[in-house]
Amino acid sequence: LAYAAGHSGITRTPLWSAEHLTRDQLLDARGLKRSNNFRADTRLPYNERAELSDYARSGYDRGHMSPSADFADQSSQDESFLLSNMIPQEPENNRGIHEKIESAVRREVKRRGELYVITGPLFQGSRLESLKGRVIIPTGIFKCLYDPIRKESGCYLEQNAPGTDYSTVTVAEIEKQAGINLFPALSSDIKNRQMRLPIARPRGRRGN
Repeated sequence: LAYAAGHSGITRTPLWSAEHLTRDQLLDARGLKRSNNFRADTRLPYNERAELSDYARSGYDRGHMSPSADFADQSSQDESFLLSNMIPQEPENNRGIHEKIESAVRREVKRRGELYVITGPLFQGSRLESLKGRVIIPTGIFKCLYDPIRKESGCYLEQNAPGTDYSTVTVAEIEKQAGINLFPALSSDIKNRQMRLPIARPRGRRGN
């Protein structure tokens, strides 16, 4: 299983998408051609799932939660293009700082050897917007990491909006905001300690 996702029939998006990434897996994934096989997840009831028509001419990207570049074989990568792994993502965010965060996480996996990674949306405020009255647009995005060797955890937090700003916070803070126990097996001590996360550099900065 390449990744696991918890899907909501109300938002018609994942609430979280989880991966166990290893150095060997990411090395094997290099050079795999991107499939771009975006499609509805027909395992879900029609009235609970997103359709390609929801995103058409919406101005939003179909934004991966578990990114396709993480997967080492065509079948796994293809599965990442299911809309059950997608959120409506602001294009500048998706192609800019969010992509840089994904790249920073892959670098950290290669450095450490393995990480558990959970990515998901945040829906905050009382006036949420949606695509065609069906797919709710997240206000924020989190990516949480856990190192099982060093017993360390931490998260990136970004707004689903233009710009290059992001923050790093604890797993405990994201769980509070999302209302989800992302890592049930972790102690509160690990969840409340912030690991040092690599800098996600926007395009054009030295070091990319």
